[in-house]
Amino acid sequence: MSDQKVSASDALPCKTIGTLQDGIQYTERFAVRVVLTDDEGQVAVIKAAKDNYYKLPGGGIEAEEDHLKAAEREVAEETGSTVTMQAGCIAKTEEYRNDLHQISYCYRAKVVDKTGKPALTDEEVADGLNHEWVPLNQALELMTAAEPTSELGRYIKGRDIFLLTQGLKYA
Repeated sequence: MSDQKVSASDALPCKTIGTLQDGIQYTERFAVRVVLTDDEGQVAVIKAAKDNYYKLPGGGIEAEEDHLKAAEREVAEETGSTVTMQAGCIAKTEEYRNDLHQISYCYRAKVVDKTGKPALTDEEVADGLNHEWVPLNQALELMTAAEPTSELGRYIKGRDIFLLTQGLKYA
């Protein structure tokens, strides 16, 4: 994980998804998620067409990478947008899925320029990832109404509904 401190992380709203199980050797992964808004009152969501769910922009924090830089990089890769990060970490989730223990830190950002092109990986293209800008109230409705067809999609749905709900408190 990066050396950047997440201020008052113990006091952050936190949701645990899944159950820590005895006897499992978990691989730890640290990630950032971003509630990204524009001046028109819209929020960016990523649709995963293959597994029928919506998620927030974000992904893994690379070795020695600062949380905010990771958030900016992930937003650029998934939406093509450049952003201004706002405030500190607003919420986090802790997931236990198979042998993965993932902690996701959520931040808010405001779009500066959304004319860039996403740089999706081959796997993300195969998963049918595509970003959309939707009104704030519709973003939560889309995530809630989605019926993921995979275990991963169900975990992401629970995680990102919680994080978006926390992020909308600051909108």
